[in-house]
Amino acid sequence: MQLSEIRKINRLNDYAFKRILGSEDGKEALLGFLNAALKLPSNEELLDLELLNKELSPEYLLGKAARLDILAKMADGTLINIEVQIADEYNLEQRILYYWARLYSEQINSGESHQKLKKTISIVVLGFNWFKFDDRYYRSFQIRDMQTNELFSDLLEIHIMEVKKLKEITAQGKDKLMDWLIFFNNIGGDVMEEIANRNPAIRKAISIEEIIKKDANERRLYLLQEKARMERESSLKGAEAKGESRGREEGREEGREEGATEKQREIVLNMLKSNLTFPLIQQVTGLSQKEIEQLAKTKTKLHA
Repeated sequence: MQLSEIRKINRLNDYAFKRILGSEDGKEALLGFLNAALKLPSNEELLDLELLNKELSPEYLLGKAARLDILAKMADGTLINIEVQIADEYNLEQRILYYWARLYSEQINSGESHQKLKKTISIVVLGFNWFKFDDRYYRSFQIRDMQTNELFSDLLEIHIMEVKKLKEITAQGKDKLMDWLIFFNNIGGDVMEEIANRNPAIRKAISIEEIIKKDANERRLYLLQEKARMERESSLKGAEAKGESRGREEGREEGREEGATEKQREIVLNMLKSNLTFPLIQQVTGLSQKEIEQLAKTKTKLHA
């Protein structure tokens, strides 16, 4: 793909996602998204916040394990981490909890008071369906009593959004969060124009998207991430195919082994029925006395 060929931006591309929501000139878009994602009432909506990781260096983008998450701090010290996952790389729940725990624990140094620890929120936007048997596109999690549903602590919040679960893409979104998920579904044209007309934060996001298209350096950084993403997906598919092939071969081998074991079991049972001694059976079959005793129990049960 040449730099001049970018006509449509993949909004879940790591670079585009962070450039749109995680840069100083995208703060209006970020605030709009967070107010929608956290479902804050109008009198409690975020009016400002501090961006903590604004780096988008080419060297970092070239790293195969680069995570272009967005980290921000609210006025009360609450930390918010936003990340996007386009493909299912498995162990998602472990990774979400790991990154949340690391962010939460790194607020203090050894010996400092735990009282300094502030609420930490993880927001994960998924480009695939993770909860397979649920049509809901948005889920939020806290720590609660399993019987009474009483909140244990509000210091942990995890929000997960599956953009592909929006079955019908129309401009008549139920709320501002749906507007954003339609945006992340890479919808354009009249639908997106209607949404942008009523949602200034999304209008701002689209304006930054246009900057990515027009600026040569921005396009280069975007393409670096597209290339890295495609390579990761290709590697993942290759690993899956290899695993399936190995599984089929192991299944055939296991079947052969089970067949051989069953044949040996029949031979031993016939020897036991003929009242041959254990030492003689050991000598003929190569089985241990424990294995033969186990088969003897099987014989006893069969004749019980």
